[in-house]
Amino acid sequence: MTLTVLAVDDERPALDELAYLLDRHPEIGQVYQAGDATHALRELNDHAIDAVFLDINMPGLSGIELATVLGKLSAPPAVVFVTAHDDRAVDAFEVGALDYLLKPLRTERLAQAVERVAAARSAPAPETPAETTRPDDDVIPVELGGVTSLVRRDSISWVEAVGDYARLHSVQGAHLVRIPLSVLESRWQDHGFARVHRSYLVALPMVTGLRTAGSGTVVCVRANGASEATELPVSRRQVRELKDRLIRDPMRSYRSGDDRG
Repeated sequence: MTLTVLAVDDERPALDELAYLLDRHPEIGQVYQAGDATHALRELNDHAIDAVFLDINMPGLSGIELATVLGKLSAPPAVVFVTAHDDRAVDAFEVGALDYLLKPLRTERLAQAVERVAAARSAPAPETPAETTRPDDDVIPVELGGVTSLVRRDSISWVEAVGDYARLHSVQGAHLVRIPLSVLESRWQDHGFARVHRSYLVALPMVTGLRTAGSGTVVCVRANGASEATELPVSRRQVRELKDRLIRDPMRSYRSGDDRG
């Protein structure tokens, strides 16, 4: 079964190129085009569209806003973003994008995205709705060698600040993403992560202990399969809170369980 897709871009040359490349793929049978969100919604109303290949910066509704609208349809098409902006991947995946391609487009990278769409359309429907996804299923999209991969939060042992970027140390290796450490801290503090220093965020289940080092304190983080065990500095104002979360809070839980027994 071939795919019917919609290419959306407000710049005519970019739209023509995208439509041409899509039309050349053997798994795509029909390519419709739209220059803005309004036109795109009309095409979606008139045709059964399997996937929308969508720019982000457009007049009227942006690509992110249009994807949000599409996600509310009873049978939403797959969404693949095609953009010159490398800093909107997190927003894109938060609205359910299947892939995120950077301009200028590479034929082999577009082919990978089409294969993902084809696989997603042929896969059986999930047994549980997306709203019931476990909080530990949070993922971060990372771009490496032109391929976008998803790194699960529960595979990350610690995160290092690198200016406005953050380096994730996960079971797959180290990945640099354009997300400030403060953003990850606010999103993950209720999911087992603690800020131990202005430059470091650690997963508490990966912590093996604290120790004094000179006039300061370091936290010991065990190896996660990709990186070796390491020791990270703990700022003085974070020591008490870290001890609370590592020692005192778990002990309270145990005592509460004994009281209930």
